[in-house]
Amino acid sequence: MLYQNACLEAFVCTLPEEVVTSEQIETSLEPLYTRLGLPEGRLELISGIRQRRFWPAGMLPGEKSVETAEKAIRIARLDRRHVGALIHGSVCRDFLEPATACGVHHRLGLPGECMVYDVSNACLGLINGMVQVANMIELGQIRAGVVVGTESSRSLVETTIERLNADTSLSRNDIKPAIASLTIGSGSAAVVLCDRELSRTGNRLLGGVARTDSDGYELCQSEGLQEVMQTDSETLMREGIAVAKEAFAEFLDRMDWSAGEIDKTFCHQVGRAHRKLMLDAFGLEPAVDYSTFELLGNTGAVALPITAALGIENGHLKKNDRLALLGIGSGINVVMLGIDWQRSLVEKRSTLAGPHKKKAGVLGTA
Repeated sequence: MLYQNACLEAFVCTLPEEVVTSEQIETSLEPLYTRLGLPEGRLELISGIRQRRFWPAGMLPGEKSVETAEKAIRIARLDRRHVGALIHGSVCRDFLEPATACGVHHRLGLPGECMVYDVSNACLGLINGMVQVANMIELGQIRAGVVVGTESSRSLVETTIERLNADTSLSRNDIKPAIASLTIGSGSAAVVLCDRELSRTGNRLLGGVARTDSDGYELCQSEGLQEVMQTDSETLMREGIAVAKEAFAEFLDRMDWSAGEIDKTFCHQVGRAHRKLMLDAFGLEPAVDYSTFELLGNTGAVALPITAALGIENGHLKKNDRLALLGIGSGINVVMLGIDWQRSLVEKRSTLAGPHKKKAGVLGTA
């Protein structure tokens, strides 16, 4: 993938108000913890995740996707008549049919000429949507597009807790496939792309690579819309990073960059161990990366764009930065994109408090 005409205009996110700590989840798991003699603090210790957030019970993803996409269009100052594609890319959606994007399109008042559909690819749905919009812009089919999604973790986490407490036959080894489900968080993100003539930022999408190793398609599987998820976390992490390392070498060659020439990164957010192994495998310094998993958990397909939105709000990017978006998802799928960053469009700085604060109340780099 190489581009001449596509620009990344805005990353925007919306976060739930309800905060659920790992300590609270362990309190809910007291029957399991007592029976198996599990130590308190285990969940945060193995994942690095202190908290995640939940939307109100019963809220449909499309409701928040409308709010987030509206904000993104406003920040980008994009004339709606130029929006030629709207893609909804989260795992969670309102219905099996019609596409959740249909309701979002209707409530946003976008033109009838706008192409509307959902993309589903686990944690890569939004970044896949970004590639599709960029391709349409490059081909001259559209002038601008919006990719949006909303993930809701409440049902998955609560169902997992109920099952773990109810099944008294489970051993310590038996519960391992369920641990990843307890790290999932909620959030909403939107990305605006447009052609160079419409762009106010000049943030050019230069190109990227995609790589798939479907031998690992059984390592993380969910039944229904986030009701049950079984994950071989250790194998998925090991195999995912192996595939990503191959893709990263190809990515550097495609961009004509070295690892040392990458100024900043935004990556899919899984947890502490995954982040360390990934950056080590790529030969990247932790300072170039921006993390949000500590406070938001793994927010699925919106994890990378949420992290980008918060990083941009808090000044992680500077003019002329070489930015890499590094997406890794179950399946196993990898998408990596390179951007020449020039200007950040934001309404206000984030007030989300983080573990590496540069200023009080600001989520900083890890």
